[in-house]
Parts: sequence; structure tokens; C-alpha cells
Amino acid sequence: MADEVPVETKASRETYDDRPIHSEPGELPPEVQAPLAEYRGAEPPAPAWFKQAIAQEGEQVFVESLGTRLEVLTWGEVGKPGLLMVHGNSAHAHWWSFIAPYFAKDYRVASMSLAGMGASDWRETYSFDDFCADAEAVARATGLYEGGRKPVYIGHSFGGGQVFYAAVRHPQRMHAAIMVDTGFGPPPEELAKRQAEMERVRNIPTVDRPSRVYPDLTAALARFRLMPPQPAGNPFIADYIARRSLKRAPLPDGERGPDGTGEGWTWRFDPNMWGKLNRQQALGQGLSADRIDTPMVHIYGEKSRVAEHRRQGAPSPFPPGMIEIEIPDAHHHIMIDQPLALVAAMRALLAAWPC
Repeated sequence: MADEVPVETKASRETYDDRPIHSEPGELPPEVQAPLAEYRGAEPPAPAWFKQAIAQEGEQVFVESLGTRLEVLTWGEVGKPGLLMVHGNSAHAHWWSFIAPYFAKDYRVASMSLAGMGASDWRETYSFDDFCADAEAVARATGLYEGGRKPVYIGHSFGGGQVFYAAVRHPQRMHAAIMVDTGFGPPPEELAKRQAEMERVRNIPTVDRPSRVYPDLTAALARFRLMPPQPAGNPFIADYIARRSLKRAPLPDGERGPDGTGEGWTWRFDPNMWGKLNRQQALGQGLSADRIDTPMVHIYGEKSRVAEHRRQGAPSPFPPGMIEIEIPDAHHHIMIDQPLALVAAMRALLAAWPC
């Protein structure tokens, strides 16, 4: 969700997912291209509710799955009903750090950093089958099954796709599934255009062209942006997420940063993840609605392109009649735009559903 992941070229539109699409400098308005630049490295003012939420820090643990160490943050007591939270592409466990505390009183909550993201290890290849195995490993290791029922899986965007995939392939592992603004592809004609554009995408990091290393934290934060492109509805949340999206790294060619060291800052995620991913699984292929037994709900943003794409005929494996909840005045990244509305919707769901 940062500078080295290119974005769509038209500022007025959001993409259906967080695939890398190139944009040239200046093609997006400043509040989309660089939402934190105006703060020059300072933390934007934040309200009391947010400060109180992040003060309830999750306990960081690491769980091994398929030979990979996975970062996990946990809240709440083991023995209470379990919630597993999964973030979007190029993101990390802290995307839920200001949401999870609102559930810690009544639930055992775990937020995982997917393989290749956050502080989790990178892999040579990625697949939804492996992400499914990782999710169960995390749920069991963090005690989400100890509350007398199977956990509820909750996933945003790319993570919602994984939750849906797990709900179809392994319904025995979860009590219910909540997808947050999750799409599976644009309308067919737009998909063909996107595939053609991908052939000429530039500036995507590769093994030979790794992620950029910025000389200082201020420079790195100034390049943070959201995928799909949108303004940061609450800059203090975007800043919190951005700071936890970065890690120290050696500067190239023996350079030294403003602090006098040879280290700068770069993004935590594996820049080659999308190229290593089995994208047939990512698009929901082979998942049939008539095979879905898991209770599921979709929460989406009023202004999100996910909903618009579906109205335009984009494919979706969601079952007919599935409960869907619209969050007003929210784009794709609902937890940034309307975090408390998202909390309220999820709390209400968990209190009365599934029956």
C-alpha cells in the first residue's frame, strides 16, 4: 500500500483490487498521490478514541506455518470466542490495531501479517492454499478455537478474498466469514484492458530492481499512498499504518542518510509477491456459489469501485442473497475512512449473526 506499488492512471476511479497498475507523477491529485507529504514527517492530530485504541497494543507473537514465521498481534483472553483478522495486499497486521481493541472485551482476537508482508517471512511462491493453511495455523496457535466454537474469519480486500477462499474450501475451520470490500475482478472488457496494461507496466520492483530505499523516515512517509488510489479519509490512521509499513535497510552505493548512518527506510512487503502469486485462485476461479455452506457477510464502502464493478457485471462467486452492508461515505479502505462505522457494523453482526 505504498510508493513502490504503482496505481491506476485515472484519479477519479478506484480499482477492484490492489494489483500493481502504473501511474506517472502528477496524474493523481496530491491528496491521493501523497496524503502524508504535507505533514513533513510529523504525526497528524488524532482524536481521543484513536489514541485510546492504539494504546491497547496487541501482543506480538510469531507462528510458524509451512516453514515460514508469521507475525501475529493478539488481544483478549484465550477461552473467549475467536476472531481472525486478515489485511489486504502489501499491508500488515497493524491495519487492524485500532479496530481489534473494540472487540477484545468479548473476543480473543488475532490479526496476522500474511507471508511476504509486515514482519512475516517472504516466500519463493504464494498461493491461496498456503494462505489458508497459514490462517488455520495462526488461529490454532493463538487460541481462537478455545472459546467453545470455531473462529470467525474477517478479511479486507485481498485478505477478504482469502477468507472467502478458505470459507469455500475449508468450511469446517470457521464459524462464519466477514469480507470487507472484497472484489474478484472488473467487468470482462475492463479485465482485458488491464491485462494489456500489465504488459507495459514500468517501475514495478523486481529481483533486479528492488524497492527504493529512502534516506529518512520523512521522505518515506511522503511517498506512502493507498492501493487502490483514494484520499486518506483520516490522515492520522494513514500515518499510523504507514510508519508500521516501513523497515530499516542499507542505502545504496555506500550513501549515508541525514542521521549519518548508512541506513534508510524501505517498505516491508515482498515487492515480487504479486508476480509469485497463483492469480487464478486470487480471482475466485473454481469457487462455485452452490458449494458454499459457511455463513458469510460482505461489508463494502459506498464509494468503492468494488460495488460499482459488480453493478457493471463484474464476476463474483458470492452466493445469491448473501447479506451485504454498505458503509456510507467510505471508499475501499473503510477502516481508514469510517473506522467507527466499521466497528459498529461488525459488532452488530457478531451480536446477532449467524443465527
